[in-house]
Amino acid sequence: LQKILILLHVTTCVVIGKTLMLLFPNAMKRYILKQGEKSRMNENPKFSYENWGPTFFSFKYLLFVLKVKWKRLEDEAHEGHPAPNTPVVTFNGEVRHLFDFMQDNRPLILNFGSCT
Repeated sequence: LQKILILLHVTTCVVIGKTLMLLFPNAMKRYILKQGEKSRMNENPKFSYENWGPTFFSFKYLLFVLKVKWKRLEDEAHEGHPAPNTPVVTFNGEVRHLFDFMQDNRPLILNFGSCT
């Protein structure tokens, strides 16, 4: 049910966005550039609007957003429910899953930190 709701929401947003791009191209360009400022992607001088702006609200964009949102559904943790078996990357670049590190009946402890 959640995937269907996400599909409907994302599809509606893409259809509305594409329609607005056709009706009001300059206003939508300003809006998309504003979104680029928030994500800081406009700070790269080799990455101009012409490279990425027209891809907004395309079919590829729709598929990408759906893939990301559906994947996030699998990674959500809810109190009282089993933990998700989230993919992680080891120091040597190997992709594993959290449950791969569990041993017998020992608890798995995750320690999060930041090195700056």
